[in-house]
Amino acid sequence: MSSVAALIRRADGLVAGGVAAAASLALAIAVASSFWQVMGRFLFHTPSSWSEALTRLALVWMVLLGISVALRKGALVAIDLAREATTGGLRRSIETITLVSCLIMFATLFWFGIATAQRVQMQEMAGLEISMAWGYAAIPVGSLFAALGAIVHFIQSGKETAQ
Repeated sequence: MSSVAALIRRADGLVAGGVAAAASLALAIAVASSFWQVMGRFLFHTPSSWSEALTRLALVWMVLLGISVALRKGALVAIDLAREATTGGLRRSIETITLVSCLIMFATLFWFGIATAQRVQMQEMAGLEISMAWGYAAIPVGSLFAALGAIVHFIQSGKETAQ
C-alpha cells in the first residue's frame, strides 16, 4: 500500500471516529437532558424550559451524524439484502445505483439544508435561546458526512467483491 493510500485511510479513520464520537456525544446529551426533564417534572415539580428543546436538538444531530456511521458499515438492511442476493457484476451494478441514488439524495439535503439554515438563522429556539440555524445545520453537515460514508462503503465493498 502506498504512503498516500495509508494517509487517506488514516484521515478517513479519524473523520469516521470523530463523527461517531460526535453522534455518541449527542446521544449522551439527549439522555442527560431527558433525564433532567423527567426529574424536574416529576421529582422536583418544576419542569425545565430548556431540556426538551435540547433533547430534540441532540437527537436530530445524533441521527444525522449517525447515518454516516451506518452507511460506512453497510448497516442499512434493504441495501444489504440486495447486495447479499446477488454476485459479480450485478452486485456491483446494484451497489453503483445505490451509491448514485444516495449521493443525489444527500446533495439535495445538503443544498436545501443550507438554504433552510440560512433562512431561520434569525429565529431562536424556544427554551434554549440559540439560533434555529444550529438545529437545521445538522442537515447539511450530516448529509456531507453521510455522502462520505456511502462513498467509503462503496470503495470497501468493491475491494471485497474483487477478492
